[in-house]
Amino acid sequence: MRKTDYIEHLRVRFMVLLRKYGASPSFITQSWNELKTQYYGDDRYYHDLWHLETMFQEYDRVKSHLQYADETAISIFYHDFIYNPIRSDNEKRSAKRMRKVLRKTSFENIDYCFEQIVATKTHQSSSDHDTNYLLDMDLVILGKAPEDYELYTQNVRKEYNMYPDILYRPGRRKVLKNFLSRDRIFKTEEFMVKYENQARENLEEELKTLL
Repeated sequence: MRKTDYIEHLRVRFMVLLRKYGASPSFITQSWNELKTQYYGDDRYYHDLWHLETMFQEYDRVKSHLQYADETAISIFYHDFIYNPIRSDNEKRSAKRMRKVLRKTSFENIDYCFEQIVATKTHQSSSDHDTNYLLDMDLVILGKAPEDYELYTQNVRKEYNMYPDILYRPGRRKVLKNFLSRDRIFKTEEFMVKYENQARENLEEELKTLL
């Protein structure tokens, strides 16, 4: 899909979503331009608009399973609004920006979205059904074809280019081992059945390159 096409898909999706909650056209445009600028930054190689598009492709596939579909869509849009590899509070800062924007609409379930976004920091299983779907959408790249996963690892490395290999590689190994040590990477049955085995193969192969 061409970049212009999926960006337009995201823009229309965002516009329709906020319009449901009384946002004016000018406010929607302003909010979309802000969001696009954040995800379109020069330092975004993986956590960019294509990442959102990929999540929404999964969202459309499982939307009928969601109790809070609009809330989860809002969380997708804003979960990586702030992304600075050298900070540990990106998720909370992203959630705060979401809250500031949505408070200017009639949308009411802001606290729920706040908690969903914060949950993407650790990707631990949640007691909330829809949050588990959100977390699985966020991690779906782990279970994609090896060539897609390889591109993902290259792009993540670019986002951490401020760190030399001597620092990056141990940190990355820790992340991979953390996921592999879990009983299951994906929280929902739909994602586990479709992506779990490939995800473990991808993680194991990357780990070999870091030893």
